[in-house]
Amino acid sequence: MPPTAAETPRPFKIPESVLVVIHTPALEVLLIERADKPGFWQSVTGSKDTLDEPLAETAVREVFEETGIVIGSDSVPLSALRDWQLANLYEIYPVWRHRYAPGVTQNTEHVFGLRVPAGIPITLSPREHTALAWLPWQEAADRCFSPSNAEAILQLPRFA
Repeated sequence: MPPTAAETPRPFKIPESVLVVIHTPALEVLLIERADKPGFWQSVTGSKDTLDEPLAETAVREVFEETGIVIGSDSVPLSALRDWQLANLYEIYPVWRHRYAPGVTQNTEHVFGLRVPAGIPITLSPREHTALAWLPWQEAADRCFSPSNAEAILQLPRFA
């Protein structure tokens, strides 16, 4: 059964999010291309739906929404999701600031890793992403448009 948010989403995005580096045991990393910005490749990302939503729940929900992967299934147990205990504070790109309350300019992003079996089926949300690529971790880091996403991927061998 797909994960659901505890409450109805807020009118503005909460400036606290997750970044989930999805990878295989061989350290191939899944990147997805943004539908609203062709050429912008990234890992799964997403904001909390409610202020009290646990970050791990945000990660589980966002992974399902953006890739169709069900964390907690036989092929991807909950133990495959790891909180790397890393957080990035970054300036929200001006093009996306309208999604946040007036005056909000920074976001705190919490980094997770998700180990999945090679060849796991991926179902993209066409509203959010148009293409996917599985790349060796260094190549994936080079392709990311976001410096914090690239840096997270470069940390993969330390956490895998």
